Amino acid sequence: MTPPKNIQLIGNELALLWQDGSESYIKAPVLRAASPSAETAGERDILGVLHGGERGKDYSQVTIDSWQFVGNYAIRFKFSDGHATGLYSYELLKSLGE
Repeated sequence: MTPPKNIQLIGNELALLWQDGSESYIKAPVLRAASPSAETAGERDILGVLHGGERGKDYSQVTIDSWQFVGNYAIRFKFSDGHATGLYSYELLKSLGE
């Protein structure tokens, strides 16, 4: 998947314009809760048992401070709560905005 053509922060919502002309809108708390990082999502051991994670945490007041592209496949966001370790693939961003 190709990177977004344009990214803007509109209030507390991320707006992405994709190369195909489609648009995605994702509220910051939704984006933060969907972080694919081990810190947020947890990690599975060799038996598939989930350890850690922040399920059920309230992100309603979280905002997006900044972002940076990682290679040609993902974006890393820095959030107002200090979280900045999740790498959001373009596919994940597209699915969150649908």
